[in-house]
Amino acid sequence: MTGARRVPVHRPPGCLDGGVTRAEVVVVGSGPNGLAAAVTCARAGLRVQVLEAQPTIGGGARTLDLGLADGIVHDICSAVHPMAWASPFFAQFDLAARGVELLMPDVSFAQPLPGGRAGIAYRSLERTVEGLGVDGGAWHSLVGRLSEHHEQTVAVALGDKRSIPAGLLPRGVGTAAAFGAAVLEQGTRAWDRRFVDDVAPALLTGVGAHSISTLPSLAAAGTALLLASLGHAGAGWPIPRGGSGALTAALVADLEAHGGEVITGYRVTTFEDLPPAHVTLFDTTPRTLVGVLGDRLPPRHRRRLEDFRYGNAAAKVDFVLSGPVPWAVPDVGRAGTVHVGGTRAEMVHAEAEVAAGRHAERPMMLVSDPSVVDDTRVVGGLRPLWTYAHVPAGSDVDVTEAVTAHIERFAPGFRDVVVASRCVPAAHMSEHNENYVGGDISAGAATMWQMIARPTSAWEPYWTGRDGVYLCSASTPPGPGVHGLGGWYAATRALREGFGITQAPSLAP
Repeated sequence: MTGARRVPVHRPPGCLDGGVTRAEVVVVGSGPNGLAAAVTCARAGLRVQVLEAQPTIGGGARTLDLGLADGIVHDICSAVHPMAWASPFFAQFDLAARGVELLMPDVSFAQPLPGGRAGIAYRSLERTVEGLGVDGGAWHSLVGRLSEHHEQTVAVALGDKRSIPAGLLPRGVGTAAAFGAAVLEQGTRAWDRRFVDDVAPALLTGVGAHSISTLPSLAAAGTALLLASLGHAGAGWPIPRGGSGALTAALVADLEAHGGEVITGYRVTTFEDLPPAHVTLFDTTPRTLVGVLGDRLPPRHRRRLEDFRYGNAAAKVDFVLSGPVPWAVPDVGRAGTVHVGGTRAEMVHAEAEVAAGRHAERPMMLVSDPSVVDDTRVVGGLRPLWTYAHVPAGSDVDVTEAVTAHIERFAPGFRDVVVASRCVPAAHMSEHNENYVGGDISAGAATMWQMIARPTSAWEPYWTGRDGVYLCSASTPPGPGVHGLGGWYAATRALREGFGITQAPSLAP
């Protein structure tokens, strides 16, 4: 069997020769969704094996030393985790009880603007409203209810898009209606009617730009309203102490404690690479699934999976700095996440350029400085800085200079604190995570249709058309984000349909 003798990084008891042993459940891919599926099945008493092509575990939740400076580690993909604390899966899993410390910046996110101004989203909704001045009331009326009832907001936004979320009825109907109305407003040209000044709309648009889509759009509005509401609730936009890899380590520890195993360096490219198993779950894109199963999928279902669209991309630039970013507005430096894009109009233009296949002169960017709350990330006076810039799909352009110049626009002197940097162009993002087709870190275009009919319009979104085989990645509902829900939802279906286990296992420590 291809790959059966590759030596794994993780080799728990039972995998004596580093090869593949018989399992009841095989999971292809060790991202958060794949590990969530694996943990769920292992806790149901099944023998579970996870196969990972990369030499390290975690997919979009890894923290590694890139060799840029001694002792400095960077988050490879995700860095900030509002969806982790809000996720029903992780709520049951109880990250805190497993030693994962989610550090909470006072400022969830910030949006620097020209002229030495900035929008600041404090974890305190009241303080945010006060800082937004004339638009404070409008911000409160848009986000306040969604934040106050964030569990219901999460239930609406992060469900399987096929059923009424548990616990939503009857109390959550008002929240669901408010969320839907707000999406319709902020996802269309009606978005200009709410705010008077330019700070609040820029602050909200920066969050919506996480969708890497044209603006305004319904998908971007849904993203903005979910994430903005979480910014004022619970843990806000937290950063795990030590990096995103802490989440992965907790999942792997639980999997191994229940007899599961992860084999790294094992690439599944053909059907013959798959070990025999009663159920197989793919934490991959539909493209990979079709490549592996091919004609073993029903023709109609295969065609629908082949029609799945991938979106615009991100290029990554990791920096090592000799000190904090010298933001012109000091409170921006208290944020764990900074959206660098300027005004709403500037961000609309930048995303339109990307959608047209062009590089924006001033790209829309996400910036995260984990050392704002995590002093363990500062080593010898040096600290990491994590950045993404939105670019056309498949771009092979090194965007380091564009990213540096755009940060310098709002943080004069930024160049002076840069010690080292590394760019991963969009075209190379899939080299460390094959789900990022062409640099699409959402594993599928974030259109409103594809956020609902993801990966197809079939009533069962996780079933592949082949008995015992399920898709459980960010290409399935509820979509991108480190929440583990795609894996959890798919695994509970696999347990019921493949093993007759109707009661989902407890995830508690």
